[in-house]
Amino acid sequence: MAQVLEFKLPDLGEGLTEAEIVRWLVSVGDVVAVDQPVVEVETAKAMVEVPCPYGGVVTARYGEEGTELPVGAPLLTVAVGASDPADASEVAPAPTTAATPQAAAPAPAAAPAPAAAPAPGPTPARASASASASDETSGNVLVGYGTGAPAARRRRVRRAPLSASPAAPALVREPVNGAAGPVPVVSPLVRRLAREHGVDLRGLTGTGRDGLILRCDVEQAIHRGATQTPSAVSAPAPATAPAPVMAPTPSPAPSPSPAPAPAPAAASPSARPGVTRVPLRGVRGAVADKLTRSRREIPDATCWVDADATELLAARRAMNAAGGAKISLLAVFARICTAALARHPELNSTVDLAAREIVRLPEVHLGFAAQTDRGLVVPVVRDAQARSAESLSAEFARLTEAGRSGTLTPGELTGGTFTLNNYGVFGVDGSTPIINHPEAAMLGIGRIVPKPWVHEGELAVRQVVQLSLTFDHRVCDGGTAGGFLRYVADCVEQPAVLLRTL
Repeated sequence: MAQVLEFKLPDLGEGLTEAEIVRWLVSVGDVVAVDQPVVEVETAKAMVEVPCPYGGVVTARYGEEGTELPVGAPLLTVAVGASDPADASEVAPAPTTAATPQAAAPAPAAAPAPAAAPAPGPTPARASASASASDETSGNVLVGYGTGAPAARRRRVRRAPLSASPAAPALVREPVNGAAGPVPVVSPLVRRLAREHGVDLRGLTGTGRDGLILRCDVEQAIHRGATQTPSAVSAPAPATAPAPVMAPTPSPAPSPSPAPAPAPAAASPSARPGVTRVPLRGVRGAVADKLTRSRREIPDATCWVDADATELLAARRAMNAAGGAKISLLAVFARICTAALARHPELNSTVDLAAREIVRLPEVHLGFAAQTDRGLVVPVVRDAQARSAESLSAEFARLTEAGRSGTLTPGELTGGTFTLNNYGVFGVDGSTPIINHPEAAMLGIGRIVPKPWVHEGELAVRQVVQLSLTFDHRVCDGGTAGGFLRYVADCVEQPAVLLRTL
């Protein structure tokens, strides 16, 4: 006999606590195989196809496309052992899962029942059903991470008494702002955001499943507080001001009491026609959070220099003319950066605030800023210091394409130690970028344009590029940063300088 098992949104790693459903890959009634991708979700890191660890017939899906779900919330249920929808329809409603709202209706009448419901029938029969179910599962919840199927079953049993509806996600209920009682919020990020902005979660109505309070609910409350505070302060003023003025003289002259009327018109700028509100979530929200943290925690400084890149461009043309894989300009700058970091390791480091230590890192995991339709992403090339120019070019191309298609994995977007930012592709000369936290520095590359330049004592038209280095002033002083940038510029102007250090 088929057994209905519930598959929950797995832990996607890297501290991610929620994901948005982008596209369902299966429908109710479809037959799925073990480890077949069933849904495409977007996290703050990347787009991920989530495989189901069960094989059977899909009996229910939870959440429409565009819905944001916390980790641990139900995704779908699968009738394991059923080979077609007809077999699945014969399965009695599973005590651990409710595929429809009707199945959840009797639950409130006997609240304690769900705790005991999963154990009907003799124990040996249940054990054999579990054994057969385990034969149909892989134990892999997400490629590269994964949890065992038995752990998933244990979570279902613990969750049953928390809610009358088995379809509801398991909520973390804890007092907020010193008040007692449960609050329907699951994400620690949401609770921290509310604490930092003084938002009382008890006054919010969650837009998630079963009233779950999501990050967007807190952000909207923060915005409402920011826009309503000026009007709330100005509104009482006209009410108290006319009273003392009108008391001594009954003359109608002080009747400017209608004056407060214009205040409501300017109370909320977002109420005007044409105003668009874009949620800060997914990649855009992650970028906003990371840049805000970088600006808040890192005391950065920037230095820059103009360099004659004529010889560097000529050297790259010669390398590409020799045959073999083409070398990108970004790869050439990456080789220069790794050589410069070997001479100035202070800039390939991070700061441990808890220990009050600077942690210098032996490997160079080189991030590079890439603009995509989904926003700015920073893929990471691992062990860049050990790669050739050809290998760097190939890896840059692969990661750029993955970023544009939205298939970068969380591991390919984290762990960087230094970042290259080629903003010259946007046609600008210079920039003072924000450091990619928790790194210590970022090299910016402007556009390469012909400019008048003194070359070998004579005025000539040369290909000039502006280079900028933004660095964490805690890890080094201006002398180290200037030495790094000067070495990079020397390699750009005379590529033979790089050969001497290889």
